[in-house]
Amino acid sequence: MASVFRSFFTRSPEARSSAALKDLQLGCRRLLSEAGSANGVAIAGDAVRLWGTLDEAGRAGFFDFLASLAPERERVLRAARAYSEESSPERVLELQEAVESPRRELLRRLSRASGGVAVIVAMRRELLRLLPHRAGLRSVDVDFSHLLATWFNAGFLDLRQVDWNSPAALLEKLIQHEAVHAIRDWGDLRGRVLGNRRCFAFFHPQLPGEPLIFVEVALVGAVPRSIAQLIGTADSMGTAEPRVAAFYSISNCESGLKGVSLGNFLIKRVAEELRHELPSVKRYCTLSPVPGLRKWLAGAQGVSAVAALRLRYGSDLDRLASAVRQGSLTEEDQARLASSAAIYLARYGATPHGDPVARFHLDNGACLERINLAADLSEKGLREAFGVMVNYVYDLAAVEANHERFLRGEVVCSRQVTTASRG
Repeated sequence: MASVFRSFFTRSPEARSSAALKDLQLGCRRLLSEAGSANGVAIAGDAVRLWGTLDEAGRAGFFDFLASLAPERERVLRAARAYSEESSPERVLELQEAVESPRRELLRRLSRASGGVAVIVAMRRELLRLLPHRAGLRSVDVDFSHLLATWFNAGFLDLRQVDWNSPAALLEKLIQHEAVHAIRDWGDLRGRVLGNRRCFAFFHPQLPGEPLIFVEVALVGAVPRSIAQLIGTADSMGTAEPRVAAFYSISNCESGLKGVSLGNFLIKRVAEELRHELPSVKRYCTLSPVPGLRKWLAGAQGVSAVAALRLRYGSDLDRLASAVRQGSLTEEDQARLASSAAIYLARYGATPHGDPVARFHLDNGACLERINLAADLSEKGLREAFGVMVNYVYDLAAVEANHERFLRGEVVCSRQVTTASRG
């Protein structure tokens, strides 16, 4: 036994990973067997631990193994023929069971291990990294996506407010994952969770200390026009009764949950929480970036406002960003930039090539309310959108109707934006 023990640890890391992959595949096959049903938790626990010992090549090999766990072709054909002859509920069930891949059941059984759900999320994170180079793994990702969307359904998630008294480890995760407006330091973070600033996050019971997604909210007197009004300002500690709840940043913390809808439910849940807590709040809006504006403006054709900006500032548009930073845009060019942004969002917001932030809020039932120039003078804000930010307004009584209009290809806009988009 001692010699076997020594031989294992004298192997190269690659050899140990290869051996672990073989043991993991064997364990997964046992887990799918009838014997695995009886001892599933113990076998799943071993499999989860083995996954953690795999190197990059071993993990790729494991996904190849999952790809091999496809539905049995003959069984699918038999079920399909039976259904074509008799479309009864029993035949539908037989067909559904036949077309489901064994890997879905394998992932379900792996999730029963202690920490199993977290490991499956980590597996998806690795899978997404490989997917652009391994088209054969797309069916594997479909199964991961399906199960994670079910397990992380908003009805199963806990909504919690994160404040200055939250654990330091949790607050550090906000700093780490803030994706819209970087949190510079602890002082900056403090200003985003105290007084008239709030932060809310979704948590899953299986990942109690891990925020999945969080949103930052400013409770203010009017719909904001610039990010400088909301971040790093003294009024974050104001005591006046707020009239507006402005959502100014929403960040996903877990890349393994890409494609799982969380943000739309988060905003609506937070709005409901605030409505009950603060009766003085009458409007719910966002101050949102337009990350696709520069790319669209650089390639747009047949738009007079865009053509005029290119003629004045050049095709690379760096001079336009500089002019915005310096505050030297003429009134005519300000109108052209506002018109260009309105055209981009109002005409293309409901298309697959529309701005991703716009599509998120419009699909969520918001109305495109206002274009704000020089609203974000950070390097990122100037690089992506020449400082433009926009307000989307959430009328809780109209979000469902607005969502339906978006599905029909319509962008719900204020009169001001509609007028600007005709330029």
